[in-house]
Amino acid sequence: MKSLRAAASALLLLGWIAASHLGSTGRGPVDLHVAVAVAPFLAALGILFARLARPALKLLAWLAVGALLWGLWPLLRTQVALLYYLQHLGIHLALAALFGASLTGSGDALVTRLARFVSEGELSPRHVRYTRQVTAAWAAFFVLNALVSTALFLFAPREVWSLHANVLTGPLVGLVFLIEALCRRAVLPPHERPSLSAVVRAWRAVGQHRPADPRSQS
Repeated sequence: MKSLRAAASALLLLGWIAASHLGSTGRGPVDLHVAVAVAPFLAALGILFARLARPALKLLAWLAVGALLWGLWPLLRTQVALLYYLQHLGIHLALAALFGASLTGSGDALVTRLARFVSEGELSPRHVRYTRQVTAAWAAFFVLNALVSTALFLFAPREVWSLHANVLTGPLVGLVFLIEALCRRAVLPPHERPSLSAVVRAWRAVGQHRPADPRSQS
């Protein structure tokens, strides 16, 4: 069952990448590409609207969104690449804010919280310092990639921008993970290095709900 879900997720991801690249470069059915491009925005609105207590307010909010989409659809059909750019930019800036905001205040950085989740709260000062630096590195990566995407969108051919944003962003994230894993092996002793499966479980957990800071539990 897990393998089927993984295969379905992989196929969905590949389909998303293909649709994004084709839509950004002006190939394929325009209405489908617009629908794919606005889907993440609708998902974000769905999360926001879920906080509305009254069903009537939710209905009115969705009706307003539907009316807005209906009115803007002809314009959106002419700005498919811009929609995908805003999608790419928004995701990167949101992730940069998520990592960067965790570096402020007195609490743990995001990667530190993940490490505590894996290690059940026990981290050495060296491990805390390293995971804080990794958090800063991720925030910087997302900002840098957003800047590169913006520069390519403004000044490069649309095919070049789409190749970077829609096709290469995933491998770039994987490359950063690989570099961080190599750095971890060089900086941390063996008993402080979590396994890859443990890291994946931690990221899945934080994707569902942020793990609590063990220091706050008493």
